[in-house]
Amino acid sequence: KGSPETVPVKSEGPKLVPFFKATCVYFVLWLPTSSPSWFSALIKCLPIFCLWVFLLAHGFSFLGAHSSARKILAGLIFSALGDAFLIWQEQGYFVHGLLMFAITHILYSSAFGMKPINVSAGLIIAAVSSVSYLLLYPYLSGPFTYLVAVYIGLIGFMGWRAVAGLQLANDLWTWTKLSACLGAVLFMVSDLTIAVNKFCFPVPHSRAIIMATYYAAQMLIALSAVECQDVEIARKRS
Repeated sequence: KGSPETVPVKSEGPKLVPFFKATCVYFVLWLPTSSPSWFSALIKCLPIFCLWVFLLAHGFSFLGAHSSARKILAGLIFSALGDAFLIWQEQGYFVHGLLMFAITHILYSSAFGMKPINVSAGLIIAAVSSVSYLLLYPYLSGPFTYLVAVYIGLIGFMGWRAVAGLQLANDLWTWTKLSACLGAVLFMVSDLTIAVNKFCFPVPHSRAIIMATYYAAQMLIALSAVECQDVEIARKRS
């Protein structure tokens, strides 16, 4: 019999099949961004809808008992709203999408929790976030000067809380903590690519990079929620 954290992870694969199919549909159709429509919004949001179903498939009793899973589900709901707004970003809805994802990062940060603190991880991510903002700053104007600063602060904080939970040196890690950590890092890569492409200069294959890292990030963060039952039990015992 496998360890407590490996058995659930292996059993999650079949529940993620609809997500992988929906992601393939998005990349196969590759609808042009120049003509936004409700259909293109549906195709873009479909993989995230599948992650809602993935979490709901664990049962309402599971979600009712574990606040971390509920917060991640709420984050995925705001993510889908953000995705829809960004379909119409050229029509003036970019800030709306930014706000939805800012709420997502607050929910994810809360789900990952404040223990352990892991100051060194926080300092590294603070440094990366600061350098990212300094590189973007010359290209920002108007309200984006502070909106992007706040957003980078929020996603950086979320990344810190995800990375802080991964204690490799002390051998206190689980697959789901690793999943949360990788998911947060990929989310940061995706959003930095969006920022550079929008404000600085065109990034080659930007859309493919942004969406591949984004879908992978959301899947890994959703996967990290299914282990929260064992984590919360451990917290109560400690």
